[in-house]
Amino acid sequence: MLQLHYREMGQGKPLVILHGLFGTLDNWQTLARRWAEAGHRVIVVDLRNHGRSPHTPEHSYELMSQDVLGLFDQLQLGPDTTLLGHSMGGKVAMRFALDHPDRLANLVVVDIAPRLSDMNHQDDIITGLNSLPLATLQSRQEADTALAQYIPQPDVRQFLLKNLYRREDNTFAWRQNLEVLTAQMPAVGAEISSTQPFLKPALFIRGGRSNYISTEDKLYGIPALFPNSQVETIVDAGHWVHAEKPDEVFALVKAFIEQ
Repeated sequence: MLQLHYREMGQGKPLVILHGLFGTLDNWQTLARRWAEAGHRVIVVDLRNHGRSPHTPEHSYELMSQDVLGLFDQLQLGPDTTLLGHSMGGKVAMRFALDHPDRLANLVVVDIAPRLSDMNHQDDIITGLNSLPLATLQSRQEADTALAQYIPQPDVRQFLLKNLYRREDNTFAWRQNLEVLTAQMPAVGAEISSTQPFLKPALFIRGGRSNYISTEDKLYGIPALFPNSQVETIVDAGHWVHAEKPDEVFALVKAFIEQ
C-alpha cells in the first residue's frame, strides 16, 4: 500500500476521482472544481506509477485498490463517499467497489467495462513515448514533433506530453513510470471479476464514438457485477468523454450522486 499524492477542494459529501492510463489528477481539475463549487468535498488522486505518486515495479488492480483504501483511511472517508474512475482508473474503482462495498455510497465509471481490454491499440503510444530521446531533448515542441510520427492526433499528444517535465539539471523526464507501465500493459488490460456483485448504485458513462463499452458489456458484463447500474451514452464523445463533453459529464455525475 502506497501513500498516494492527491489534491482536495470543497466541502460536503466526498467524491474521489481516479484518472486513466498515462493521466494525472490534473486531467480532472476543471470538473473537480465545478463539483466542489456545487457542494462536494472532491479529492483528485494520482494513482501509483503516475503523476506525483510513488513509482513501484508492481502495477495491478488489486494493489491499486489497496492504495485507494489507504487513502480512504488516511482521509477518514465515510460510507457516504462516491468513487469515480476513468478508463484504467475506472477499473481501479470497480475493483475497490467489489472489494470494499461498505466504504462507498455509489460508483461512477467513465468509458470502461470490467472485461479484459485489448491493449494492442496502445502499441503506437508506448513505442512513441519510449522513442523520445529525453537526455538530448531541447523543448516540448521537439517532443511533440517526434511523437507525431507515432501518434497523429494532436490532442492525444498534448495529453501525453503533460507528463513531461524539466528536472533541476534542465533535462526532461516523465512523471509516469514509463518503464513499468510498458512492461505491465497486460495487467492494465486485466479483467475485473468477483464472486460477489456490488449492489449499490453505479453509473457507467460511455462515449458514443468509443468502443470501450460495447452493447454486450451493457447488457451482460456490467449488470453481472453491478446489478444496480445504469449506462448513459454521451453521443458525440470518444474515450476522453470528460475532456470532450465536460458539461454533460458534470450534469450526469451531479444528478447521480445527489439523487
